[in-house]
Amino acid sequence: MDYKNDIGYRKETLKKLLYNIQKSEDLIVKALYDDFKKPEFEAVLTETNYVISELKDTIKNIHKWAKPKRVFPSLLNFPSTDYIYKEPYGKVLVIAPWNYPFQLALCPLISAVAAGNRVILKPSELTPNTSSIIAKIIQKTFHVKHVDVVQGGVEEANSLLAKRWDYIFFTGSVAVGKIVAKAAAENLTPVTLELGGKNPCIIDETADLKLAAKRIVWGKFINAGQTCIAPDYILIQKNMKINFITFMMEEITKAYGKKMEKSPDFARIINTKNWLRLANMLKSEKIIFGGETDANKLYIAPTLIEEPGLESPVMKEEIFGPILPILTYETETEIKNVVSRYEKPLAFYIFSENKSFTKKLIATYSFGGGCINDTVVHFSNKRLPFGGVGHSGIGAYHGQLSFDIFTHHKGVVKKGNWIDLPMRYAPYKDKLASIKRLLDWI
Repeated sequence: MDYKNDIGYRKETLKKLLYNIQKSEDLIVKALYDDFKKPEFEAVLTETNYVISELKDTIKNIHKWAKPKRVFPSLLNFPSTDYIYKEPYGKVLVIAPWNYPFQLALCPLISAVAAGNRVILKPSELTPNTSSIIAKIIQKTFHVKHVDVVQGGVEEANSLLAKRWDYIFFTGSVAVGKIVAKAAAENLTPVTLELGGKNPCIIDETADLKLAAKRIVWGKFINAGQTCIAPDYILIQKNMKINFITFMMEEITKAYGKKMEKSPDFARIINTKNWLRLANMLKSEKIIFGGETDANKLYIAPTLIEEPGLESPVMKEEIFGPILPILTYETETEIKNVVSRYEKPLAFYIFSENKSFTKKLIATYSFGGGCINDTVVHFSNKRLPFGGVGHSGIGAYHGQLSFDIFTHHKGVVKKGNWIDLPMRYAPYKDKLASIKRLLDWI
């Protein structure tokens, strides 16, 4: 088995993985529900179907992506032909999170395999049902020396990080991302870190408030708000707030009904630790909608909070749950005073019909990616890079970029022998002026 050089073998193995995932889709959906009641629609849309689409695209394009690329040569090297060769890094560690436990485990694994690497996958211990079925699918598909799964918690993760890898791909929190980066630095191992942050959602007076509310409700409360690119807080022009809140209440009720805890379309919080963290955020806040909690069922209702203090717990860290603070502004300086308090976010959302306003915001603030007049959907376009900047992450992937991040791009010059220009060789006397003119010309 030549994982490194046999592209045909990689492709056939990925086809086998596609077959095994499609065959197991119902079991995967059930596992996601058993882990934290992820609705079937969300499980298919954001997990299994996304992975299947990624697999099909990779299988279709793997030969093209892996092919050496000829580039225009430098005249200084005349005569030559220059190429970029696509070489796998070698041994890759993929550490996956719990919030999209199937998609965010399989997608980087697919790309690492396509690029010719050997892979160890560490799925999340917080989603044991999904992690178990991932392990079974991997065992059915791959030789153990090609791809293997290591299950366990913090101890197992630390043990893996103590080993030497050629590449590490991590998705999770900023705090753990720092631990991964520190471990990788010991061996100068390259990393991709997909993290998070406090993602602003800015709304001005030109926005279609009813449509904005509908799109924000979906983007915020899908997966019970446990999405790294969910809107983290609203900044809305002050005179628009009352109407916006009314529309938000209407849209949440349309989506999840008046008895939201009975909705089959609303997931649960992943575990007691995260439930307590979120429940504590609600204390002493002005709740204008929702706020109901049930510790036994790990339930927190879709909740709107009005004008929390910027030093309050809900505004100090990424929420990562179904709680949405609504703040107001009157000037762009007030927007800056809020947004600039935090590290560069993973996502940035603007609802406005004012082109100059949106253009200015995009140019002013650094962020991983985002949308104008929508939320979250930029993730779905495989032609767009997905990744953070600063504290929200290092590196970007999706589509061909996913193949590229697991690939060392090796530049090679093939020099012709039929002529050998003498200008570069010593002695250099009287050659400098000629070389400078040549460099200026090219």
